[in-house]
Amino acid sequence: MNNSNEIQQLIREELRDFEIKFGEAMKSKVSLLDRIMKYIIKRKGKQIRPMFVFLSAKLFGPVTDATFRAASLVELLHTATLVHDDVVDESMERRGFFSINALWKNKIAVLVGDYLLSKGLLLSLKNDDYNILKILSEAVEQMSEGELLQIEKTRKLNLDEAVYFEIIKNKTASLLSSACAAGAWSTTNDTFKTEQMKNFGEKAGIAFQIKDDLFDYGSETIGKPTGNDIKEKKLTLPLIYTLNTVSSSKKKELIYILKNENRQKKYVNQVIDEVKKAGGIDYAVKRMNEYRDEAIALLKQFPENEIRNGLESLVRFTTDRKY
Repeated sequence: MNNSNEIQQLIREELRDFEIKFGEAMKSKVSLLDRIMKYIIKRKGKQIRPMFVFLSAKLFGPVTDATFRAASLVELLHTATLVHDDVVDESMERRGFFSINALWKNKIAVLVGDYLLSKGLLLSLKNDDYNILKILSEAVEQMSEGELLQIEKTRKLNLDEAVYFEIIKNKTASLLSSACAAGAWSTTNDTFKTEQMKNFGEKAGIAFQIKDDLFDYGSETIGKPTGNDIKEKKLTLPLIYTLNTVSSSKKKELIYILKNENRQKKYVNQVIDEVKKAGGIDYAVKRMNEYRDEAIALLKQFPENEIRNGLESLVRFTTDRKY
């Protein structure tokens, strides 16, 4: 299994039913909201997180109604954070389409994000899914902390690798680890197994984020580098490694560009070239593969079957993907 379509075959029926249930969960009596919900559903991404929920659940037994609610909650929370992120980042695009704030302005986008959050909370509370709600609420708390920590450290251009890992553990990995934990809980009600899957998801989530960092620098397979993270002064792993290994004069030059010339294409490309030259890309790939391998090692605690193999393939897909 080396692509998401093959992995999806393992949970084809669950994903098909999920589409229907998720559409139902998004419905609103307010026509403006309903129109926006339909727009969001049509432009949903690769559904990596619901796939982690269903596979983590099926690792222990047949999926339950609680599994579908967990997948919906994960997707509702994820979508809410994306809608709010686009407002914070003043982003006009999301996955090649107009963002909600671009089409309906910031006030409506913030309210839509709030609506999605409340839909998720109510979906769990109405069905007494308290433990699943607790697992996911902790993720939302961590994601908010991660975002704020990133804003704080970006202002100071903090170059500590440990801080970087703390940021991505909170900002990205927490939701993926919670998706795995919620999936496991939905079919086991077992605290220990849930914790095992949470740890697995965290490692996979960190690898996932490092892969996203690498897209900013491009490659033969990805195409042109985007430099978006550099423009936004985001300190990604390849850049942190580079700034900590180059000479002090080169470091000063790069920091000057990051602070003052980060919107100039010529200078952004200069930073990208320096990162490649310093071995920042190779270092990030190495760290990403370490986390991928740690995630897969945690999976090996469970008996081998097609679902476990599917989860392993999904982890590999997140680090091998071309987009």
